[in-house]
Parts: sequence; structure tokens; C-alpha cells
Amino acid sequence: MTNVALTVNGERREADVEPRQLLVYFLRDDLGLKGTNVGCDTSSCGACTVLLDGESVKSCTVLAVQADGAEVTTIEGLATDGELHPVQQAFHEQHGLQCGYCTPGFVMATVSLLRENPSPTESEIRHALEGNLCRCTGYHNIVRAVEAAARAGA
Repeated sequence: MTNVALTVNGERREADVEPRQLLVYFLRDDLGLKGTNVGCDTSSCGACTVLLDGESVKSCTVLAVQADGAEVTTIEGLATDGELHPVQQAFHEQHGLQCGYCTPGFVMATVSLLRENPSPTESEIRHALEGNLCRCTGYHNIVRAVEAAARAGA
């Protein structure tokens, strides 16, 4: 076992973990943050996307020990005082979800994208989100949601 200490959604968390434990399982199983979904375990789908020190990463590709000392933001950490984050609000308003399984990963990737590029073109949005898969929507409304979030200054 290895001790890790990281800040998750603004709260310092410390635990003993197996050196081979993936960050996604640490978040879900040890911390109870079920919004970060496991979709494929191969980094193909993006359902497990979180922010690691402000950058979007697929948490199924990061060991919990690699996140030691880092700041992690999950989908649960975006809303403030019961108010949806502007990206979450845009996904809701633009119907950028259907079953919702992939939505947390898309939202987290979008937050990262808009921090780096506050006014992306449609092509830039599609390129930035190509590592996230949705099996329901066909992506049109997801792109519209990102455009709406950008217009809102997310």
C-alpha cells in the first residue's frame, strides 16, 4: 500500500492505495464519487474524464499514486451552491445528452477546452472532443452545447 494525498473538488483527501490502482477506481470506490464513469477501461471512450491540475485526463489511464499531491476536479466539483456550472447548464439547455453516461466526461473535457480556448470554432470543438464517445446523440447537440457554453463565457 502507498499513501496518497490529493485535493479532490477542493477538499484534501488522503488514503492508502494499491500502487496499481487506477485513479478512476480511487475516485469511485474509495471516495464514492460515482459521477466519473467507467466506460471502457482502455481510454477509448472518455467517460472517466476528470481535470488533473486543470487539464482533462482520462482517469482510467492515470494511477492514483501518480495523482499524489495533485488537484482533481470531478463532475461533482463543478456546481457551486446548487447552481450548475455554465457548461452543465449549456448541456442541459441544448439537450447535449441522452442516456447521460458519457455526459460527465464530455462536460469535463469541455471545461478544459474552454479554459484553453474560450471561443473555439466548430471544427476545434469536434477535434477537442474526439476522444469522448457518445453512443446516443450523434454529437450535434453536444457541439451546440459547447458553443452555447462558450457564448456564456464558461
